[in-house]
Amino acid sequence: METTEKTAFEAVSVEPFYTGGKTSLADDGYTLATSFGEDVVVTNIKTGEEICRIEGDSEILTTLEISPDAQYLVTCSRSLTMRTYRIPSGELVRSARAHDAPVIVMAIDSSSSLVATGGAEGTVKVWDLERGFVTHNLKGHGGVVSALKFFGEQGGSVWRLASGADDCKIRVWDLVSRKCLKVLDSHNSVIRGLSWSSDGGILVSGGRDKIVNVWDANKFKLVRTIPVGESIETAGILNGEGLRIYTGGEMGVVKIWNGQTSALIAAQVQPAVHNKENERVGVVDILYKTDKLVSVLSDQTFVELDDDLKEVRRIVGFHDQIIDMTYVGEDESKLAVVTNAPDIRIQTVGGIETNVLTGHRDNVIAVDRSFDGTWLASSGKDHEARIWHVPTLTCFAVCTGHAGSVGGVALPRLPLEGRPPQFLITGSQDLTIKKWNIAKDGTAKAEYTRKAHEKDINALDVSPNDRLFATASQDRTAKVWDMNSGEAVGVLRGHKRGVWSIKFNPYEKQIVTGSGDKTVKVWSLNDFSCLRTFEGHTNSVLRTVWTSLGSQIVSSGGDGLIKVWTYASGECAVTLDNHEDKVWSLAVRGSDDGAQMVSGDGEGTITVWKDISDEEKAAKKAAAELQVEQEQQLANYVRSKDWENAILLALTLNQPYKLFCLFRDVLADRQDEDSIMGLTKVDNVIAGLNVEQLELLIKRVRDWNTNARSSVVAQRVMNCILVNHSVDKLSQVPKISTMTDALIPYSERHFNRVDEMYDESYLLDYALNEMDFLDTPQVV
Repeated sequence: METTEKTAFEAVSVEPFYTGGKTSLADDGYTLATSFGEDVVVTNIKTGEEICRIEGDSEILTTLEISPDAQYLVTCSRSLTMRTYRIPSGELVRSARAHDAPVIVMAIDSSSSLVATGGAEGTVKVWDLERGFVTHNLKGHGGVVSALKFFGEQGGSVWRLASGADDCKIRVWDLVSRKCLKVLDSHNSVIRGLSWSSDGGILVSGGRDKIVNVWDANKFKLVRTIPVGESIETAGILNGEGLRIYTGGEMGVVKIWNGQTSALIAAQVQPAVHNKENERVGVVDILYKTDKLVSVLSDQTFVELDDDLKEVRRIVGFHDQIIDMTYVGEDESKLAVVTNAPDIRIQTVGGIETNVLTGHRDNVIAVDRSFDGTWLASSGKDHEARIWHVPTLTCFAVCTGHAGSVGGVALPRLPLEGRPPQFLITGSQDLTIKKWNIAKDGTAKAEYTRKAHEKDINALDVSPNDRLFATASQDRTAKVWDMNSGEAVGVLRGHKRGVWSIKFNPYEKQIVTGSGDKTVKVWSLNDFSCLRTFEGHTNSVLRTVWTSLGSQIVSSGGDGLIKVWTYASGECAVTLDNHEDKVWSLAVRGSDDGAQMVSGDGEGTITVWKDISDEEKAAKKAAAELQVEQEQQLANYVRSKDWENAILLALTLNQPYKLFCLFRDVLADRQDEDSIMGLTKVDNVIAGLNVEQLELLIKRVRDWNTNARSSVVAQRVMNCILVNHSVDKLSQVPKISTMTDALIPYSERHFNRVDEMYDESYLLDYALNEMDFLDTPQVV
């Protein structure tokens, strides 16, 4: 097979956009604003495209809200400043001090006219969104305002605002009369959700006291109390017939209740997802727009639900630290992503949609895939390894028996031909390796157990023919083992630090390792000697993989770099830099021999790398051919003394010496005595240059002016530029002041040299006169 070495890649990053905190969804159902640390990211969750990213004011965001028409974004932070931005440009419209304490909650009315803010000091303010002034200053709460909800539209006969606080009271404000109509008191904990019915006759409130209250908003009386059995973080009323109330809280599922009978109508069926602390993931908010329910979970994911509360899709806002990754699926269109959590995310390549595999009881450490990508193996800190069927997202087998964290796992490399994997290799912190026989019913039994290393086992790999497997350890060695007997057949010694990665070459009897000593080593499987050592990383090498039919190696390191090494030359073909943190995970798509690969770092960023080596070679070839054609054309212009086109083409080709020769020859020929350059056409060419061309020419003049031999040409050209171009146009040239500053000292030096030569010419005149005097006959 023909080997095409990879020398260029195009990067597409899937960056995190939500790290917890407030979120807001516009009425269109897809323009989502999310907190990202101190910043705000506005994303189109339909396409996954980032609309804009707005930098914060170096203080933690306390709340944000996007207007229903998706035209404005309002943010508040601990700096007590409220900022209004225009979407999608991200332009700052205004900035104002909002309250005397941080703003905790915010709401915008349905007409995108008013914005209400609730402060930690208990005050509620209403602002004109368009013009930015305060319309209402509402006081009365005895604690932090925790919930706000508008009813009605500006200019309507009924225009109300409900506010809840941690004083456990709800206040209903009439914005027309600017009075508090009623104080509703029935909760005994913080109120987190408020919602009006479409006609304004019903007000629903939910709190952390595990109840939802239904209020008659006309008589201001409690109609019904619904015990929901969990601490509520959000509650609201669904559109349609009857009073249906949605809730979400600590249990992590969305529920719908009958507001007239208190009966549970439906509950979301969801796996028990856990975060990195192994705590159950809860619902922190529910975004309800255009009859679409989107629950926001505490693990920074978004779940879109249909009318029956079935999951339509799940969107990842933040991966946290990405520990391992591999392509899965028959078409390798998905990634299995390990994020230092008990659950595995199956995510679309280059997208934000994901599914979740749940089952591990502690953080997952490593994953591996079968040849066809339909089976996935995982291992974790719960001392277990699991085999998953990817198309059905189900667990097929569980391997239990290690006494420590299982740091490496490997599946067979030969095609499975539609059957489940028949064995699995695992390596553990208990210093042992195990081969598991997997029965057709998913039963797993250890065939043998061997003590393998003196320290933790970091990685495993199985040979292409399934006859060998290899282990990499923190004890600075790697070992090769016989699959059938489980006996070591070779030890790879030479690394000075722990070995983090190991991979068999699919096409040659070679194996590659990456180590904490910052090197990549290739070893022979014939005599287990080191064939090559690649040096270039400035931190530990964390992952290594083969590509280009086994002729190249890709490595990623703690320095955030990815390097592609060519084995034959021993050199780095290309260094890829798109990460700011350690690149822990690296995977190459096997179906096209690495034409696409992915990398993940400690900040949760996934980068998809597309091989564009052929395109780059074609572009370089086309550029070289064009260069030859243009150089020939330039020669033709010079031969025919077409100075105008010759000068313009020399500028375009960026050939300083040829351009200098053109000006020098024109000055030497000097056909027009009235011309600065010696030819009126050349003067006109310089006079007609645009700003970009002027920048190039002044750079050349600056360089020529540093040498006495070329300074005459430089001075003439600069004179022509100054005569023919206005100060306004020259001021548009980038870095013009820097370039002129470089011109002045050399020009002064040239002037002083000429001045000295002029003075010395008087001595020559005197000497000549004296010589004439000596030649004249003297009369005695």
